This record gives sequence, structure tokens and C-alpha cells, in this order.
Amino acid sequence: MEENVLKELDTLKGMMNNWKRGFLSWASPDGDNDYVLQEFSEDIQTHVYPYVTKLLETQHLSQSEAKEFMDYCYSQVEDLRDQLNKVETNESKKEV
Repeated sequence: MEENVLKELDTLKGMMNNWKRGFLSWASPDGDNDYVLQEFSEDIQTHVYPYVTKLLETQHLSQSEAKEFMDYCYSQVEDLRDQLNKVETNESKKEV
């Protein structure tokens, strides 16, 4: 993979981490956070997936590299789910 493509993917990872931090601030301690995960997933699908697809089509990424990167992206949704669960757990402990 070319260095400039690697830099682009790193930039996308940074962008997703910023989104994730922003979505974490939406967390509701009552546990109704499915919409937050849906929004994050939709942002990945709408903004990141087309870009990665274009990199694949222009042969800047191989099929396996594109899959690996998209797997990383969706693992961030699961990471956000875990973080939201921690917020919910911490809030419920405070109430007890």
C-alpha cells in the first residue's frame, strides 16, 4: 500500500475517533442508546464506505486491505457500544 494511501486511511481513522467521542457525549444513562450506534454506523456507511470503495476501484487498495479497513471501522461501532454500556453501568451504580 502506498504511503499516501496509508496516510489517508489514518486520517479516516482519526475522523472516526472524533465522531465516536462526539457520539459518546450523546449517551443516555437510561440505556436507550441504540440510536447513537445507528447514527455512527450510518456515518461510516455514508461517508467512509464510498471513499474506501473508490480507493478499491482505483486499485489503491486491494480487496483484502479494503475489507480489513472496513472491519476496523465497524469494530469502532462495537467499541462505542462497549463504552456506552460502561456509561450506563456507571450511572446505575451511582443511583444505588
